[in-house]
This record gives sequence, structure tokens and C-alpha cells, in this order.
Amino acid sequence: MTSGESNRFEKKNRLANAAAFGRVFEKATRSRDKLFTVLCRQNKEGNPRLGLAISKKNCRKATRRNRIKRIIRESFREHQSLLTNLDIVVINQPAASTAGHREMRDSLEGHWRQCGRATRSLQES
Repeated sequence: MTSGESNRFEKKNRLANAAAFGRVFEKATRSRDKLFTVLCRQNKEGNPRLGLAISKKNCRKATRRNRIKRIIRESFREHQSLLTNLDIVVINQPAASTAGHREMRDSLEGHWRQCGRATRSLQES
């Protein structure tokens, strides 16, 4: 990354409304493990967008939900180059509330790779 490029999580990188979330839920490529379910779908925006569905049902404490969201956003920022033209929704599983930082990051990295592969195969067909 050059000094002029930004790796921030900006407004253009967010799924902003219910319609955008619904579009991803409607027809998505799914990736799931014990910590997260990740849904992804190609977009026409030209940049990756992230939506978070971190439920209180699966993680009771607000501090833990905020930590999960922070780790997801951080990982998303670092892997944006793999995720071009994707809308992504991350949903937490109950095990995520007690998982360690490294475990969550490793899980997310696998999901990012899988989403990237899935969309590349869709583009080729």
C-alpha cells in the first residue's frame, strides 16, 4: 500500500440499509464454521462492502459484541484486496463470544479466501 492509499473502514465500505442486506441474504455464497457464518455476493459498486449481524442472542454482553465487531472490521480492512466487488454479511455463532483474538482472525481469513474464490469462479463461468 502506498502512502496515498487508505485502508480505513469508510462509509463506502458499509452495507448501509435493509435493502442491501436483503440482497445479500437473497442469493449468497455461504461460508460457515463454529465462529461465523459469512454470506457474500458480487456487487456493482467497485469496492467491497461489509455488513455485520452480531446478535444479542448469540453474545449477551455488549462489550463482547463490540469486540467481535471490531475484530471483523479490522480483518476486513486488511483483506480488502481479496474482496473486490463483494457485499459481505458476517453473522456470529455462539462460540464467537468466548473465542480468542487469534482464533477469530484465523476463522475470518479463511472465510475471506473462500468468498474470494467463490466469486472468481462465478466470474469465469
